Amino acid sequence: MDWGNHTAITEFILLGFGDLPDLQILLFLLFLVIYITTLAGNILLAVTDQHLHTPMYFFLGNLSCLETCYSSAIVPRMLAGLLTEDRTISFNGCLTQFYFVASLIATECLLLSVMSYDRYLAICNPLYYATLMSHRSYLKLAGGCWIGGFLVNSINMLSISQLIFCGPNCIDHFFCDLIPLLKLSCNDPHLMEIVTFTFSLLFLLVPFLLTLMSYICIITTILRIPSTTGRQKSFFTCSSHLIVVSIYYATLLTVYMFPTTYFLSDFKKVLSVAYTVLTPLVNSLIYSLRNKEVQAALRKACRNFMFGPC
Repeated sequence: MDWGNHTAITEFILLGFGDLPDLQILLFLLFLVIYITTLAGNILLAVTDQHLHTPMYFFLGNLSCLETCYSSAIVPRMLAGLLTEDRTISFNGCLTQFYFVASLIATECLLLSVMSYDRYLAICNPLYYATLMSHRSYLKLAGGCWIGGFLVNSINMLSISQLIFCGPNCIDHFFCDLIPLLKLSCNDPHLMEIVTFTFSLLFLLVPFLLTLMSYICIITTILRIPSTTGRQKSFFTCSSHLIVVSIYYATLLTVYMFPTTYFLSDFKKVLSVAYTVLTPLVNSLIYSLRNKEVQAALRKACRNFMFGPC
């Protein structure tokens, strides 16, 4: 087609929750409380004592940093739109937001699979855990997650940069996500949909299956533990991570692996709230406020701050 008569758009309008005008202030307060609680929980996890700097807590620290970053890439802009009703975002700003959010989501998928591998080694191969999960090993695993997540999305961004956006410029979402952007492209979207499905397959479904396999082995090993106390302790250690993983992957797979129809469009927007806003909140609550070791380290840090080191 000849695109010469079309004017390239310079900004997008994030419709967000504009179809709920009577709930704007309520939604603003709700998301503000969730965001502050998420930040507080992640900060609590980040300031825990040094004796918690084992591989598991190192990965948890990476997870809290990661979720703080992508919550901050989405929620403040959404809060501003709810409060001021100014929902415009520049073209470059929209692509930048998408790049960081998508890269961090891919990184989290890889990191969750690495965390499940860490728990698999700790429970199923405890004698070899210290050797296999050495300081150098878990640094490489965490670094590989970050590099892999951002590298693969750079390739994805290269494909998006070839698209032509000539109007309309209204994105039916509360942040710049891939599928709503593809709908606004003047190009044939089928090729990009294939690319999106391929990347989703590699960085959503494959990590999910690896995580699932790890937990099948973990549960099988736990069921063979003769001590009831030992089984309960092992289940308690892994249940929190399993809950987070289940919620996160269930929403992501539904949003990105299923075709978007008219009836699923609003439902996918709600699911996007789950993995971008609620999952970081649940993580911060589970891994910091419910974790006895983190609570003990936090109490010790508070005592040291108020009364000096003992």
